Amino acid sequence: MTDEGRPPAGLSADEAAVLAYEARTWPGPGAKERAIREGLGMAPVRYYQLLNALMDDPRALRHAPGTVNRLRRIREAQRSRR
Repeated sequence: MTDEGRPPAGLSADEAAVLAYEARTWPGPGAKERAIREGLGMAPVRYYQLLNALMDDPRALRHAPGTVNRLRRIREAQRSRR
């Protein structure tokens, strides 16, 4: 968050939180989905919809370039396997 209490790079609080969750590692199956429900108060389906939109958002790339580039590489690898 910035000094004014707003997320950086013009992202909404939910968008910034999704990127922060993606930067974390999770201990096991189901832990991430449980944390999404409890910590963010959103359904995992909504989380992944928002995440997919963020992967193509230049604001997200400016905010978390390592995370966004990693996610883009994973997405591209999955597409090339199809």
